[in-house]
Amino acid sequence: MASKPSTCCGKSAECICAQQATCSCGKQPALHCDCEKAGTENAVEGARCSCRARPAGQCTCDRAEVENQKPCGETCACGCRAAGSCTCSKAADGGYNPVEHEIDFTTKK
Repeated sequence: MASKPSTCCGKSAECICAQQATCSCGKQPALHCDCEKAGTENAVEGARCSCRARPAGQCTCDRAEVENQKPCGETCACGCRAAGSCTCSKAADGGYNPVEHEIDFTTKK
Protein backbone atom coordinates (compact mmCIF):
# COMPACT_ATOMS: atom_id res chain seq x y z
CA MET A 1 0.00 0.00 0.00
CA ALA A 2 1.48 3.29 -1.05
CA SER A 3 -0.52 5.35 1.41
CA LYS A 4 -2.65 4.86 4.48
CA PRO A 5 -5.66 6.55 6.04
CA SER A 6 -4.99 9.24 8.62
CA THR A 7 -6.80 7.16 11.25
CA CYS A 8 -4.79 3.96 10.74
CA CYS A 9 -3.22 2.42 13.85
CA GLY A 10 0.32 3.52 12.91
CA LYS A 11 1.99 0.17 13.64
CA SER A 12 4.12 0.56 10.52
CA ALA A 13 4.54 2.68 7.37
CA GLU A 14 1.75 0.64 5.81
CA CYS A 15 -1.68 -0.02 7.28
CA ILE A 16 -1.23 -3.48 8.81
CA CYS A 17 -4.85 -3.49 10.03
CA ALA A 18 -6.19 -3.14 6.48
CA GLN A 19 -4.01 -6.06 5.39
CA GLN A 20 -5.38 -8.22 8.23
CA ALA A 21 -9.05 -7.29 7.77
CA THR A 22 -11.29 -9.93 6.22
CA CYS A 23 -14.78 -10.15 4.77
CA SER A 24 -17.30 -10.94 7.53
CA CYS A 25 -17.34 -14.57 6.35
CA GLY A 26 -13.56 -14.68 7.03
CA LYS A 27 -12.69 -16.36 3.73
CA GLN A 28 -11.42 -13.36 1.73
CA PRO A 29 -9.59 -10.09 2.46
CA ALA A 30 -11.85 -7.15 3.28
CA LEU A 31 -13.18 -5.35 0.21
CA HIS A 32 -12.52 -8.51 -1.85
CA CYS A 33 -15.43 -10.54 -0.53
CA ASP A 34 -16.90 -13.13 -2.92
CA CYS A 35 -19.67 -14.60 -0.76
CA GLU A 36 -23.36 -13.64 -0.90
CA LYS A 37 -22.53 -10.44 1.05
CA ALA A 38 -20.14 -9.14 -1.64
CA GLY A 39 -22.54 -6.40 -2.77
CA THR A 40 -22.37 -4.69 0.61
CA GLU A 41 -19.02 -5.94 1.90
CA ASN A 42 -17.00 -4.55 -1.01
CA ALA A 43 -18.45 -1.04 -0.86
CA VAL A 44 -16.60 1.76 0.92
CA GLU A 45 -19.20 4.12 2.35
CA GLY A 46 -20.33 5.43 5.71
CA ALA A 47 -18.26 5.28 8.88
CA ARG A 48 -15.43 2.74 8.72
CA CYS A 49 -12.88 1.11 11.02
CA SER A 50 -9.57 2.97 11.38
CA CYS A 51 -8.11 1.11 8.39
CA ARG A 52 -11.22 1.97 6.31
CA ALA A 53 -11.54 -1.63 5.10
CA ARG A 54 -14.55 -2.56 7.26
CA PRO A 55 -17.66 -0.73 8.56
CA ALA A 56 -17.32 0.97 11.95
CA GLY A 57 -18.12 -1.51 14.71
CA GLN A 58 -17.45 -4.52 12.46
CA CYS A 59 -13.65 -4.60 12.44
CA THR A 60 -12.02 -8.00 11.81
CA CYS A 61 -8.29 -7.26 12.27
CA ASP A 62 -6.33 -7.80 15.49
CA ARG A 63 -7.59 -4.40 16.72
CA ALA A 64 -11.22 -5.58 16.65
CA GLU A 65 -11.61 -5.51 20.44
CA VAL A 66 -10.70 -1.81 20.53
CA GLU A 67 -12.23 -0.80 17.18
CA ASN A 68 -15.63 -2.37 17.82
CA GLN A 69 -16.30 -0.56 21.10
CA LYS A 70 -18.91 2.19 21.01
CA PRO A 71 -17.21 5.59 21.32
CA CYS A 72 -17.63 7.39 24.61
CA GLY A 73 -17.52 11.14 24.88
CA GLU A 74 -17.64 13.45 21.87
CA THR A 75 -18.19 11.72 18.51
CA CYS A 76 -17.73 12.77 14.91
CA ALA A 77 -20.76 13.85 12.83
CA CYS A 78 -21.87 10.29 12.05
CA GLY A 79 -21.84 9.32 15.75
CA CYS A 80 -19.99 6.06 15.08
CA ARG A 81 -16.42 7.16 15.84
CA ALA A 82 -14.66 9.39 18.36
CA ALA A 83 -14.45 13.06 17.33
CA GLY A 84 -10.70 12.89 16.67
CA SER A 85 -10.87 9.78 14.48
CA CYS A 86 -13.73 10.37 12.08
CA THR A 87 -13.87 7.98 9.12
CA CYS A 88 -17.21 8.90 7.55
CA SER A 89 -17.70 10.99 4.43
CA LYS A 90 -17.41 14.17 6.52
CA ALA A 91 -13.81 13.39 7.51
CA ALA A 92 -10.95 15.27 5.83
CA ASP A 93 -9.97 12.06 4.01
CA GLY A 94 -13.44 10.47 4.12
CA GLY A 95 -13.21 9.29 0.53
CA TYR A 96 -10.14 7.15 1.26
CA ASN A 97 -10.56 3.71 -0.33
CA PRO A 98 -7.91 1.15 0.72
CA VAL A 99 -8.34 -0.86 -2.49
CA GLU A 100 -7.25 2.11 -4.61
CA HIS A 101 -3.87 2.06 -2.86
CA GLU A 102 -3.10 -1.64 -3.26
CA ILE A 103 -0.34 -2.85 -5.56
CA ASP A 104 -1.28 -5.99 -7.51
CA PHE A 105 1.89 -8.07 -7.55
CA THR A 106 0.02 -11.12 -8.87
CA THR A 107 -0.09 -9.72 -12.41
CA LYS A 108 3.34 -8.04 -12.50
CA LYS A 109 6.39 -9.80 -13.94
